[in-house]
Amino acid sequence: MPSPQVTTPADKLAEAKQQLNFPPIVAICGSTRFMAEMAEADLRETKAGRIVVKPGCDLKSPHELWSDPVEAEALKIRLDELHRSKILLADEVLVVGDYIGDSTRSEIAYARSLGRPVRFTHPEVDPDA
Repeated sequence: MPSPQVTTPADKLAEAKQQLNFPPIVAICGSTRFMAEMAEADLRETKAGRIVVKPGCDLKSPHELWSDPVEAEALKIRLDELHRSKILLADEVLVVGDYIGDSTRSEIAYARSLGRPVRFTHPEVDPDA
């Protein structure tokens, strides 16, 4: 007798998006030093008919919400977890910029572990190229 098929949350999400006829969802990743480039990529991806999710905070730029160093460190951890959820939600990932740091490298590895296609604005920085 065959074993029952295990349906993961990711499988359920993919099925729901398909049933709802969602447009493709792209998660933009990259160093926050490329926030302006991410905004431009958001425009282009949106014009192409894709739903875009991307980093919403640049902790390297001063702001009252992360002016306290202890709170900023806790916020960074929460934002990293939130961004991983965005990658899980996405159908593909677009890496913006000509530099890949440790966080972005980790996001690329996570996306690929999920089977998400990963595109690059600068393909030469692909750590697996």
